[in-house]
Amino acid sequence: MRHGSGDPGRGQGRGHGRGHGHGDHGDHGEHGHTGRHRGGKGHQGGRHGRRRVVDGGELRLLILKLLSDTPRHGYDLIREIEDLTGGAYAPSPGMVYPTLSLMQDLGLIVETESEGTRKAFSVTEAGAAELEKDADTADAVLARLSEIGETQERVGGGPVKRAMENLHQVLRSRMMQDDATKDTAFDAAAILDEAAQRIERL
Repeated sequence: MRHGSGDPGRGQGRGHGRGHGHGDHGDHGEHGHTGRHRGGKGHQGGRHGRRRVVDGGELRLLILKLLSDTPRHGYDLIREIEDLTGGAYAPSPGMVYPTLSLMQDLGLIVETESEGTRKAFSVTEAGAAELEKDADTADAVLARLSEIGETQERVGGGPVKRAMENLHQVLRSRMMQDDATKDTAFDAAAILDEAAQRIERL
């Protein structure tokens, strides 16, 4: 009897252990898949969800243009482009550093002495000649980025940004009050619609 009662106990323990282990594995697999999916989706959205601000050829000319002013390393180039657009756009390191390597292989840029461990680059004679040949395109790219920066400053900064933040806080606070109803929401929406129409007529 003891032997018979022991077998079911051991069998149940083994079955429970396998079931629990399988559950853990399933949860781990699900979380892992979710993490990869989210990362992939974000990466895909950045690459394919919208048109690139600059393509590979334009980036090469832009780098030559910026390096013609002063030697820079990769991070400086990314930061400078981001500053030009008012923070609206910055090329990824995965786009900038391979381009720098290619330009170095083509003899358009060369490493120069710099402080620290980062590699700084300057334009060679061949790079200067290519920049001069496509100067109009380089200037157009630079102008486009500057225009993005000006738009970003108008839309995202200063008094407009302050007013939008204030509107968000006031609207959220009002709708969370106990006496807020659907009519309150409709009245608020009507005010916002009227404000939008007035802004459109400016």
